[in-house]
Amino acid sequence: MAGLIRRLRRVGRITEPAPAAPAFEAFTDIARSGSAQVRHVDVGSCNGCEIEIAAAFGPVYDVERFGVRLTASPRHADVLLVTGAVTRNLQAPLRHTYEAAPAPRIVIAVGDCARNCGVFAGGHGVVGPVSDVVPVDIEIAGCPPRPAEIIAALRQVTGR
Repeated sequence: MAGLIRRLRRVGRITEPAPAAPAFEAFTDIARSGSAQVRHVDVGSCNGCEIEIAAAFGPVYDVERFGVRLTASPRHADVLLVTGAVTRNLQAPLRHTYEAAPAPRIVIAVGDCARNCGVFAGGHGVVGPVSDVVPVDIEIAGCPPRPAEIIAALRQVTGR
């Protein structure tokens, strides 16, 4: 974003699209800003991870003190926090959400279901893990992972 603003100041307008940033540049761009807007996407979980994410954003763990905030729109998101094994019905919406998020974007697979389908592996409605549908930058293990582990991953993204 900073490079885009510099280019706008220099030229007055953008003439060519910005090149896609590799994952490490995405981390450094968001880390430089010191904050991250997070869009949570549930693609077929048992809601165990959602409870832990709610705890991470609640008053006890308070991840917002590190500059991490939830956003309702993927168009405003820097980070996609994806939970659950990808089901057939949610494969296309996950792709659309990923494409709607502006680059550079970071995808975090939360929980064993998002990493390797967990207990839902082999289910008739399961397409596979999140990494089969969209590229994943960070994986958080656990069923469900503790709020402290979710916060550690988000702090890695923001650099705080």
